[in-house]
Amino acid sequence: MKRAFNQRISSTLTQRKQAGLNRSRTVIEQGNQSRLVVDGQSYINFSGNDYLGLAGSQELTQAWQQGLVLYGSGSGASPLVTGYSKPHADLESQLAEWLGFDCALLFNSGFSANQAVLFSLLEKGDTLLQDKLNHASLMEAGMLSPASMKRFKHNDVFHLTKLLTTSDDSPSLVVTEGVFSMDGDLSPLAEIAKITSANNTWLMVDDAHGCGVLGSNGRGCSDFYQVTPDILVVTFGKGFGLSGAAVLCNAECGDYFAQFARHHVYSTAMPPAQAHALSHALSMIQQQEWRREKLTELSQQFESELGSFSGAVKTETPIKPIIIGDADKAMEISAALKNQGLWTTAIRPPTIPSGTARLRVTLSANHTQQDIKQLTQAITELG
Repeated sequence: MKRAFNQRISSTLTQRKQAGLNRSRTVIEQGNQSRLVVDGQSYINFSGNDYLGLAGSQELTQAWQQGLVLYGSGSGASPLVTGYSKPHADLESQLAEWLGFDCALLFNSGFSANQAVLFSLLEKGDTLLQDKLNHASLMEAGMLSPASMKRFKHNDVFHLTKLLTTSDDSPSLVVTEGVFSMDGDLSPLAEIAKITSANNTWLMVDDAHGCGVLGSNGRGCSDFYQVTPDILVVTFGKGFGLSGAAVLCNAECGDYFAQFARHHVYSTAMPPAQAHALSHALSMIQQQEWRREKLTELSQQFESELGSFSGAVKTETPIKPIIIGDADKAMEISAALKNQGLWTTAIRPPTIPSGTARLRVTLSANHTQQDIKQLTQAITELG
């Protein structure tokens, strides 16, 4: 029986390598910021999600150090035992007030937050409708949940409406991302909110890549479109420059998740020092508008300098995909850019659909105009 697992693993890895889709981890020295070092070589980093440039901020580092002094290194237990401290409660209150919800519930990652919501909320006989390009955490949870899952075409409001109107009267949940991480495009939240309201259906939005970047004071896609979903998930590994996530909802729903969301109940709580730092990151997001203004300027420069470059997709976000198509070609271009000190990651199937391999270029408030010019010139020459 042991041999069966060994053969399965070996065969699957061989198939992945033969398809040219093998992936490997890279050791990043000195932190993952707008400049990174790999094997002693320095690169301008265009592959991170640190949109506001907080991950390497000395101000935020000092806040975390202060949290360590005040609260120690770890939480020591799950939230329902002794792992829930004042910094956790303060952060939840701040998030709820900022984003306009009754309450917030903290999780250690966006992946666990998404899965916790779907696994604890959905029951047999329920209907789950997801955008076809939703994150893997949502898709996996949907497939493993007892609910009946249907996928609507990406950002296709007509298709979603058709699925809702042809569904039975079972409880239904519509789930979409606010910003789609591989395409950088926005969900038509205003239209989706109208549809879900008309059909008496709950709406859940994963705003991992929008919170901190879009909307008034960085409140994200819901504020950008002036809608309030029933459930909002925000993560702290992008705009906040740290890690973790929160689920925002009404008070009764929050109590339900605190009781039944196993990812919350049975996981050690995030360190209180981290929650303390996240509260400071939230203040920076609210007060330092220059970071979003800088992102807007860099985004306009990037798109202007690439002009009508084939494959370059214009977006309203710091995510700028350049569609290559062929996976091997995307890898070649990525390698050529790295030879020029420009770190851009080639995204290939199965992360994205076959035939849509791309460079996923991401911008940070810590980039300079010269950084952008160097990248756009290199891409143009390679193109």
